[in-house]
Amino acid sequence: MKFPRINVSRASRRWALWALLVALVVALLGILVWLAGRYESSMVQSRLEHDAAETVTDIRSGLTRNIQTFQALQSGERTPGAWHAPAAEVLREHREIMRLEWRSESLDVLAFVETPYRTSVFERLGRASMQADVALTCTTARRLSGSAYSTSYFMPQPDGLGLEVLDMCLPIVVGGRLAGYTVATYSLQDILGELVGRQLARGVGLSFTEADGTRLALHGVPSRGNRIYIAQQLLDLPGNTLVVRMESRLGTPALFPNVLTALVTAMSLALMAVLFLLARDMRRRLKVEHDLGEALAFRKAMEDSVLTGLRARDLQGRITYVNPAFCKMVGVEAKDLLNQSFPSPYWPPELAGVYQQRQEIRLAGSNLPREGHESVFMRRDGTRFPVLIMEAPLINAVGKHTGWMSAILDVSEQRRVEELSRASQDRLQATARLAMVGEMASLLSHELNQPLAAISSYATGSLNLLQEETGAAAPTPAPLSEDLQLAMRRIAEQAERAGKVIKSVHDFVRRRDQVREAVQPRALLDAIMPLVSLQARKLGVRVVIEVDEACEPVLCDRTMVEQVLLNLSRNGMQAMQALAEGAQPAGGAAQAEKVLTLRIRPAASNAHSRWVEFAVIDRGEGIAGDVAERLFTPFFTTKEEGMGLGLSLCRTVIEQHGGFLGFEAAEPQGTIFSFTLPAAPAREGESPQA
Repeated sequence: MKFPRINVSRASRRWALWALLVALVVALLGILVWLAGRYESSMVQSRLEHDAAETVTDIRSGLTRNIQTFQALQSGERTPGAWHAPAAEVLREHREIMRLEWRSESLDVLAFVETPYRTSVFERLGRASMQADVALTCTTARRLSGSAYSTSYFMPQPDGLGLEVLDMCLPIVVGGRLAGYTVATYSLQDILGELVGRQLARGVGLSFTEADGTRLALHGVPSRGNRIYIAQQLLDLPGNTLVVRMESRLGTPALFPNVLTALVTAMSLALMAVLFLLARDMRRRLKVEHDLGEALAFRKAMEDSVLTGLRARDLQGRITYVNPAFCKMVGVEAKDLLNQSFPSPYWPPELAGVYQQRQEIRLAGSNLPREGHESVFMRRDGTRFPVLIMEAPLINAVGKHTGWMSAILDVSEQRRVEELSRASQDRLQATARLAMVGEMASLLSHELNQPLAAISSYATGSLNLLQEETGAAAPTPAPLSEDLQLAMRRIAEQAERAGKVIKSVHDFVRRRDQVREAVQPRALLDAIMPLVSLQARKLGVRVVIEVDEACEPVLCDRTMVEQVLLNLSRNGMQAMQALAEGAQPAGGAAQAEKVLTLRIRPAASNAHSRWVEFAVIDRGEGIAGDVAERLFTPFFTTKEEGMGLGLSLCRTVIEQHGGFLGFEAAEPQGTIFSFTLPAAPAREGESPQA
């Protein structure tokens, strides 16, 4: 367990969090009220849009009913005298109609009736001035075979005011032929007052407007308020289209427009009261925690300062406390250890079963050794280290057994000394093996020099005898004599070469200064080609030589570099042979050609420092990743008969020349072994090749 230490900064942070919480509650309350107001406004706007649509429906229904009335009026006796009385009755019932006319086919007025509720709207200008508009409207009605409406026009009145009216023309058809027209003049203002339901028009302003917003007629006055809500609907009539505008002036929605907002506000206020009480309780708790923290700080400091790891576990084996020394010891943080049961994170997986059985026996109440016992723990990175564990029962203040307390000591330092001693012994044995290899090399160079010298002498003597016999006109044919001389000369050369190789190996093992000379790169290849060609013919490998003529002479130990080239060439041919033997094609199918490429060119990456690159390219199976990591390690080999020293010695030879030996995969298959050698310094008076 951890014992908190309360300080001023932590208390300040807590007060800041409380202040932030109160601010969030207040902001939430304000947002709720604002959203409620927005919701109320959207509801008012939606209701106004719905009322505007209902208003348009009422007007359209009223005009349709009037058309049915006009049609019934024309179905009776068709004389002006008989028409006048029912027409006047229609005007008394429909206050929105200012004038009703019966016209002939040529639009001559046969009879008319004026509304009894006001003076004639045509008293000042007369009806004749509107004859063209009436004719246009009736023409539209005849084309539509139904009623048609004219555009609205303004008629001044004797009282100094004016009236916006429009005409409706309805063709009279008798027996399938046109018999005249019924023309009704409507007042736009009275249409709003008479055809719109009283419930819809209450408390709002209704008006007809044109498409550009020009107001034509107004009915009603909106209620007082500081917010304006407007809804507009199109009244599409045959021959004319008007815009019905409904305007409502409402006050700002109440602070609590609905019960839900009031409840949320009440709950927020209650929450603020609870927060106040919690803050007061928190002050008391802070004081108590501060006193408790001061009392436990000294004990916590002691536990954190000791170098011995401390661990407490309950009766079920779960870890309840660890000190920093234990966490540092196992490399695991305390939060990852607490409440952990079996297996513990610091147990090695291979010993987890043994440790669990041992812990079950101890937790069962068996006697624990006072001197402790040794074990092995594992750090987070997987390293193991030995520890000495001393455990004792954990008794609380009332004398109850609540768990187990352990003290853990890291004894890895003692084990490290032992490991160093063993490692020293291993290094001495490895050194002894290398010394033995050096001694063997020295012994072989001493023992083989004499037979090689004898072989060279016998070969030279044989050559001399052959030359004497040839000069004495021996019976041996000339071509056969020449072949024998060539064979003996090759034997002498290779014996001399073997002696040089043994001497170079001897000097290499003894780390003596070796003689280096300037050699043409092509000469190094020419020296090993007889041996390479011999093995190539035996294995069926075609050898390709690519030499860039721009290469300068290299400064090297000729014998050792030739041996490196020979070793790499043999390895390449053996790799292609192993691939061919491991993948024999079925049915005699043709195998891929085995080609070994020996390439020499200036090193591109070292162009300014004058280096030459040698490369041996094969078409074998390549080098696996696990083999590549240990390829140049001494005594590591993938061949049954190999010793594992060839590539290691090759790299050492090249590095002694200041170069680098490496490898890479070839495309489409195979491996490229390449190394670099320094170019020989130019002689005085000569310039290096470009």
